[in-house]
Amino acid sequence: MAEINFRIVLKIIGALLWIEAVSMLIPMGIALGYGEHDALAFLLSAGITAVVGAIFFFQYTNPERKPLEKRDGLLVVTFCWFFFAVLSTLPYLLSGAVDNVTDALFESMSGITGTGASVIKDIEQLPHGVLFWRSFTQWLGGLGIILFTLAILPLINSGGSMVLFNAETSGISHDKLKPRIGQTAKRLWITYLCITTVLTLLLCLGPMNGFDAVCHALTTASTGGFSTKNAGLVYWDSAYTQYIVIVFMLISGINYALVYRGLRGEIKRIFRNEELKWYLIIAIVFTLLMAIGLFLSGKYETMGIEGTIRTSLFQASSILTSTGFLTADFTQWGPFFCILLCLLMFCGGCAASTSGGAKVIRIVILLKNSLNEFYRQIHPNAVVPVRMNQQAVSHEVVSKILAFLFIYALVAIVSTLALSAMGLTLGEAFGCSISCIGNAGPGLGRAVYSFALIPTAGKWILTFTMLAGRLEIFTVLILFTSYFWKK
Repeated sequence: MAEINFRIVLKIIGALLWIEAVSMLIPMGIALGYGEHDALAFLLSAGITAVVGAIFFFQYTNPERKPLEKRDGLLVVTFCWFFFAVLSTLPYLLSGAVDNVTDALFESMSGITGTGASVIKDIEQLPHGVLFWRSFTQWLGGLGIILFTLAILPLINSGGSMVLFNAETSGISHDKLKPRIGQTAKRLWITYLCITTVLTLLLCLGPMNGFDAVCHALTTASTGGFSTKNAGLVYWDSAYTQYIVIVFMLISGINYALVYRGLRGEIKRIFRNEELKWYLIIAIVFTLLMAIGLFLSGKYETMGIEGTIRTSLFQASSILTSTGFLTADFTQWGPFFCILLCLLMFCGGCAASTSGGAKVIRIVILLKNSLNEFYRQIHPNAVVPVRMNQQAVSHEVVSKILAFLFIYALVAIVSTLALSAMGLTLGEAFGCSISCIGNAGPGLGRAVYSFALIPTAGKWILTFTMLAGRLEIFTVLILFTSYFWKK
């Protein structure tokens, strides 16, 4: 058995669960304010979660002071997210919002991973406390649970913090805003909170009431996509609201270190970032392709020119950033549009953002490396490095990207095969799989709005797929290898 530091692993998980327990008191207060029955469910959930956290935290009263190794970090991150999701099911089950463990865990995992896929058929019948909890779990998981823990609880030394930071956050490299990783985490979360606050105020200026504005601000900033209405944003039929959400979805799909620097006035540094340029190019190109497709198919006649452009921009932004809000049933537009949006689900937003997907930086590096291969066919001895932001990308990083994208696609294919064997059509199986691994939200066919039709076994598969996708595949799958547990 490997020499894993179980003492500090359990201690960190216990601290995280205490944070979750405190978080449950917020929707309890909302339930009390509305005089609804789910207040007791949140109180009981908070108590159970706090007790479980205490058991983990005090399992070993004197944790060893040896440094946190990479193996420990991977274990902490995976099990922190797992236990957070499991205990997040308690409000759903105890309030009666969901009547079985499978659906409750699916809804919970979809929330914290920012996927936005739901198995609840009638969202509007849920009490306000549960509605807020759905949105709040997405916001907590948006930048990362571990990152939030590092921001407020200095549990371990800076070396160990960096291990956890690298294990949870996505990207090829990480931009440390301050020397200590705890300071970086605080600045990222302050930026996140400021964006959410500004968005809430702007949404309140439209047709939304305060409660709906807060919930949608939480799920937009986290690119999660849960709504308080069955029809989503279509319920308000407001161009103003849609444009505001478009802007903030696109902002949330940017590397949050860049967003922080932008708020500090470092504009030149932002626009020199190559990943950001490609991200905006992808959003514009796919918007134009969808708009042109709608014009050529004649569907623009019911929407008007402005409505067609706005709908195209909204859907491209929503799916690219893996938010998952819908203002139209794109599956009714035809297969061309479904293919475009599946490509966006695969691509995702920028690294170190709240978006899911494979990330733009990986796609760009893979594209550049592939183009270099054409040159090497003529000049086999030439050394042509891949460059990002005017810096050479090492062969090791390119190799990791290729491995990541291969396993990412493999997991999606295996999930698709399993779902198709359960009676889903090929389109539905593929759409659900690529959506869950990319934490995008909507599926295809009958699953475009709800995943309730998925069989029980399929929901368990997609629950695991959501977690694997959110933690960048390797963090989760490596736990199933024998050499992870060996010395």
